[in-house]
Amino acid sequence: MLSNEKNNTLNEEMEDLRGSESVEFTDNEAVRAGQSIEQTIEMEAETAEQPVHAEAEAQLQEMQILKDKLEAAENRYLRLQADFDNFKRRTRLDQEAGEKYRAQKLVTDLLPVLDNFGRALQIEADNEQTKSVLQGMDMVYRSLIDALKKEGVEPIEAVGKEFDPHQHHAVMQGDDANYGSNVVIEEFQKGYLLKDRVIRPSMVKVNQ
Repeated sequence: MLSNEKNNTLNEEMEDLRGSESVEFTDNEAVRAGQSIEQTIEMEAETAEQPVHAEAEAQLQEMQILKDKLEAAENRYLRLQADFDNFKRRTRLDQEAGEKYRAQKLVTDLLPVLDNFGRALQIEADNEQTKSVLQGMDMVYRSLIDALKKEGVEPIEAVGKEFDPHQHHAVMQGDDANYGSNVVIEEFQKGYLLKDRVIRPSMVKVNQ
């Protein structure tokens, strides 16, 4: 059924046709004419709705594109933030390690001096002059050891300890019934720790 507006439009158009051309319509012709006009109006309405639907669809596509761009930007921001946090953490750890092991190069350079002192102090004094010299060397050696201890340097315990590949460097194997298996029975060169870091492992002989 036609709405009141469509009926009025139909009646007006039919009256215009009658008045301008003096055309008489039969009932069937009037019905067909009314149907034709109604179909034309409906087609025009559908045609008018098509641009509206197309515009709405275009807006939805644009919104989806903007949403995808926003999501990609957020992901990039999160990755950059994670990279920056990792960089700060690594920088902080490097600074802490640098402060903690600041004396490592000096200690490494002094190890040969400590070795020489150790070998010299093993000499047996056969006269008072030699004893006096060795006593002086021992005082210097102990002062050097004390200074290094203040920086966190400690000798690695070896003889009588179970072999530790992180702290001991085995160069020989022995067979000593007084020690258990895999126990260090002799030390050839003393090893040292700087806090919790091995500066030099002990050179040792390990029991079979």
